[in-house]
Amino acid sequence: MSGYTVEALQVGQSASFSKTITEHDVYTFAGVTGDLNPAHINESYALETQFHGRIAHGMLSAGLISAVISMQLPGPGTIYLGQELSFRAPVRIGDTLTATVTVRSLNPERNRAELDTVCTNQDGVCVVTGTAKVMPPKP
Repeated sequence: MSGYTVEALQVGQSASFSKTITEHDVYTFAGVTGDLNPAHINESYALETQFHGRIAHGMLSAGLISAVISMQLPGPGTIYLGQELSFRAPVRIGDTLTATVTVRSLNPERNRAELDTVCTNQDGVCVVTGTAKVMPPKP
């Protein structure tokens, strides 16, 4: 299985992946990463924050962007070189996020692609924006 080569990609091409964030996802992410911030795992603590309840890890949302890049666009064989992220709104347990990746620019000589990355929730609220730099798979 192989993804799109830089020659096969087109500026404006996009792909998306959607997932509902569960309590299990948040606890598993906390356990895997060691990020046990009480804003994510302690409801009584989180109720006293500006968010008035637990929120998912920002990097959990960003992981959905990685799923699109690695599995769809450019897809399998892609090497992630960098990612800029801005976290725009909280993600709550039960939110359904859609990560969308769109080809911004291509550099065939260096086998590089720059991608616009965004996650929105079920209400269309943008929760994460950014730009990724990747090396698409070779033919």
